[in-house]
Amino acid sequence: MGERHNGIVEVIGSSPIRSTKGQSKRLSFFHNMYSVYILQSINSGRYYIGHTDEITRRLTEHNSGMSKYTRRERPWKLVYTENYTTRSAAMRRELEIKSKKSKKYIVELIKSGERPDTTES
Repeated sequence: MGERHNGIVEVIGSSPIRSTKGQSKRLSFFHNMYSVYILQSINSGRYYIGHTDEITRRLTEHNSGMSKYTRRERPWKLVYTENYTTRSAAMRRELEIKSKKSKKYIVELIKSGERPDTTES
């Protein structure tokens, strides 16, 4: 992974958002959170389930037509989020929700779940 200095691992790598070539990234206990989210189309009422490391950016992308799967149903509103410490955990949960193939399950999840939060903690 990288060299450990005083409990901090230094990692050099790239980011899908901006280049980090030649830069050192310090990883500590405070790292990116990943969110599983459910959007609802304001016009049709349909739901979309996804995961991201930046919910505000991702909602903007959905509403600007950058995602071919959500382009036709715009505009979208965020109705549910769950936060995870790893991307793999978020991906597993996204697939779990999708595997239910049930609108009733999604509606119950939204009713009983976390409030939408578009700020990173």
